[in-house]
Amino acid sequence: MSQETGIHVKIAIAQINTTVGDLTGNIRRILDAAEKAQDADLVVFPEMTVPGYPPRDMLYDASFVEAVQAATADLARQARHLPPLLVGSFAPSGEKHYQHPALHNIAYLMKDGEMQTAQVKQLLPVYDVFFEPRWFVPGKKTLPPIEIAGKKIGVMICEDMWDEDYSVHPGADLKAMDAEMLVVMSAVPYRKGAMEGRLYHARRQADSTAPLRGSTQDGCIPIIFVNLVGATDELIFDGGSFVVDGEELGRFEEEVQVVDLNTKGTKSTKDLKGEEELFRALVLGVRDFARKNGMKKACLGLSGGIDSSVAAVIAAEALGAENVTGIAIPSRYTDPRSTESARELARNLGIKFEQVSLEKMHETSEQVLGPDRSGGVSGENIQARLRMIILMSTVNSGGGFLINTSNKTELTLGYSTLYGDMAGAISPLGDVTKMEVVGLANWINNGLEVEGGRFKIGLIPDFVLKRKPTAELKENQVDPFDYEVVSPRLERMVLADESNAMMKASEHKRWQMGVVLKVSERAFGRGRMVPMTRK
Repeated sequence: MSQETGIHVKIAIAQINTTVGDLTGNIRRILDAAEKAQDADLVVFPEMTVPGYPPRDMLYDASFVEAVQAATADLARQARHLPPLLVGSFAPSGEKHYQHPALHNIAYLMKDGEMQTAQVKQLLPVYDVFFEPRWFVPGKKTLPPIEIAGKKIGVMICEDMWDEDYSVHPGADLKAMDAEMLVVMSAVPYRKGAMEGRLYHARRQADSTAPLRGSTQDGCIPIIFVNLVGATDELIFDGGSFVVDGEELGRFEEEVQVVDLNTKGTKSTKDLKGEEELFRALVLGVRDFARKNGMKKACLGLSGGIDSSVAAVIAAEALGAENVTGIAIPSRYTDPRSTESARELARNLGIKFEQVSLEKMHETSEQVLGPDRSGGVSGENIQARLRMIILMSTVNSGGGFLINTSNKTELTLGYSTLYGDMAGAISPLGDVTKMEVVGLANWINNGLEVEGGRFKIGLIPDFVLKRKPTAELKENQVDPFDYEVVSPRLERMVLADESNAMMKASEHKRWQMGVVLKVSERAFGRGRMVPMTRK
C-alpha cells in the first residue's frame, strides 16, 4: 500500500548507454533523455556520462581531457531550456602528481545554462577490474546538498555508497550531508547476483538516515540509484536503476522514467534470475561490442557441440540471424551427426551456414610436416589451427569478427589450442563455466522468450545436449574430465585467486585470449593479473 513521503519532487532516472570517447553521441543521448522528462524537477544520469565509462588510459591524453571539459560545458549551455540535470564527468583536481592525470570524478548540476560541482567522488576502487587511483584523486570533503524544488538532495557517486567505515572515509557519510533525499550516480558492472549487493548497500544507507529531517514515515529518506547500461569491452553494465523500496527500471536496456517521490510503496518486479539474466547480459555484451566498434557481421565455428551452439544462439539474438554465419569444419574424426546437428541448429536459428571439409588441408600438412611433426598432440593442435585458418579467412574476406566459443572451465584447465580454438575477437562464454553453459542450453531449449516471439522448443538439437563433450581431433575422443565435478571445483579456485599445476602451466594461453565478457566475481582478463613467469 502506498504512503505519502512528504517529498514533493519528481526525479527522472535516465538510464542510458554511452560510448567511451563519443562526446558528441553521448551529449545527444543526454539531451534526448532530458527532453523525454520535461515534467521532471531533476534528471539524473549515471556516473561519467559525458566521457563514457571507463575511459581508462585515455585520461593520460591531455587533448581528450580538454575535449571532455569543453563538451561538458557545452552540454550545460545546450540544456539551458531543459529541467536541471545531474551529469557525470571529470575535471583536473588542481593537484600536482608526477605522471598522473590527477583528475576528479565529478557530478555536475546543470541548471539555466550554468553548471556547478554537486559532488566529487571520494572512494576510488582498486580491486578486480577497477584501477581508479591510476587516473583520479579523491575528493577531500562532502559537498552540501543541491536544492531542487525546495528540497535538499544529497549526491553520491558510485563507490561512496558502498562504504561501511565512516571513520576511514567520513566523506561518504550521508548523515553529514543533512539531506532530505539521496541520489547515487553509478557505473556498476554486471556480475551474477549483482542486484542483491546494490540493494543491500542502498537499504543500509537508507536505514542509517533515520531519524533525519524530511525522512519518510518509516524513518528513512528516499534513495535513488541510477546505473549505467551498455557494454564496453569486457564490462557489461546492466542498468537496473531503482528507488529503494520503490520503482525499478529494466535490466540491460535504456530507459527514462520519471518517479514521483510524493508516494512510496509502488515497488515493481523487473528483476531477472538465473539463466535469463546471464543470457541477456551476454547478448548485450556481444551486441555493444559489435555496434560500438562499427561491425555488423560475425562468424563462428559450429562444431555440433554445446558451447558453439549456445554461442550461436547468443550471436543470433545480439546481431540478428542475418548477420551471423556458422561454419562446420568436419574432419576424418568428425561424427556425421555433429555436422548434421550444426546444420539443423543454423536452420532453426535462421543464420547462414557453411560446411568446409578439413581433410585436404589436413593431408597437405601431414605431407609437408612429416609424421614426427604431424602426429600425436601436435597433430591434434594442427587440426585446431587449420580450423582457425578457415574461420579467419571467412572474416577477412567477408568482414566482421570471429566469435570464440570456449567456456571458462576449458580456459581454466588450459584445455584449448593457442592460435586454434582460442582464436576470436570476443569470447561470450569465457567467463561461463561448462555446467553454466549446459544450464543455458537447457533453458534455451525450454522455449526462450525473445522480442517478437519465442524460439522453438528444442532449438538446440537433442544430439548436442546428450553427447559427451569432445574436440573430435582423434578417433573416439572424449574430453578427459567429469565436468559436473571439475567445473564447480575450478570455479571456486578462480574466485579464491588460487591456482593448481594445470592453471599455472596454461597462464600464457589466457594472456593471449580475446575479450572475455565478464559475468562473475573473477573473470580471466584485466581483473586477474597473474604472472605467467613464476614458481
